[in-house]
Amino acid sequence: MGAGMSSSDSGPEGVSGGPTGLGTLPEGCVAEIMLRLEPAEICRLARLCRTFCGAASADLVWETKLPRNYRYLLGKASGVDNSEGRRLSKKEIFALLCRRNALGGANMEFCLEKKRGLICMWISSKALSITGIGDRRYWNFIPTAESRFRTVAYLHQIWWLEVRGEVEFCFPEGTYSLYFRLHLGRATKRLGRRVCSPEHVHGWDVKPVRFTLSTSDGQLAQSKCYLDEPGSWIHYHVGDFVSRSSDAPTGVKFSMTQIDCTHTKGGLCVDSVLIWPQGFVGPPTASCSFL
Repeated sequence: MGAGMSSSDSGPEGVSGGPTGLGTLPEGCVAEIMLRLEPAEICRLARLCRTFCGAASADLVWETKLPRNYRYLLGKASGVDNSEGRRLSKKEIFALLCRRNALGGANMEFCLEKKRGLICMWISSKALSITGIGDRRYWNFIPTAESRFRTVAYLHQIWWLEVRGEVEFCFPEGTYSLYFRLHLGRATKRLGRRVCSPEHVHGWDVKPVRFTLSTSDGQLAQSKCYLDEPGSWIHYHVGDFVSRSSDAPTGVKFSMTQIDCTHTKGGLCVDSVLIWPQGFVGPPTASCSFL
């Protein structure tokens, strides 16, 4: 009887009765599971054991997290050090694209949005065409730690407000939103505390500011908004556009105007223009009226 019980407990003939656990799973099976997870979840699972760590480094896992045109994006990313000429893994490429990458100099940056493999882009005020920027009676660039570019364009006073810009880029397929990052008043530090001076703020409650967005394939968006929240950085939503092909560059033109010359306006900081995936969770945005 005892012999019969022992034979039953030992399992089928030829199968080891050793301990089992997550580490005994085939690495290929674990990789198949990771294909369906988000990057942050993959990195957390990689800490469980060697098998999961190996699967989390597999190219087949990370290639699904990269956009189709990742080679184009890697070529645009300045400062990528591959002096040894070695082949980068897909995980390394993903990590490189997710960091801040300068685009064509110090006045534009982009990075990969981790969840959907779309692009986030920032365009400095120095890369924009601003009417009157060369005349210090109206505008001047001021240093600030509150900008990722460490500089913003500050408007003292002007009759004709016109800020324009454009970019051409192979955006991964998806829907993107464009914003102007603006601030009423000039923020400074006094005794270690943030203080906002409303000295030059005026004229923004008379007429709304108009925003426009157009693309090279005929998409158009327009909105308008009163600037009425001094002391805070606000993202003003211009509109959305769709990138239908990651292989073809999309030209995007955008503007912010208030050209009613019956009154002056001033006290405005223009930091940057942002292009983010639609629905991307970011800082406070203003409710603009779309035209």
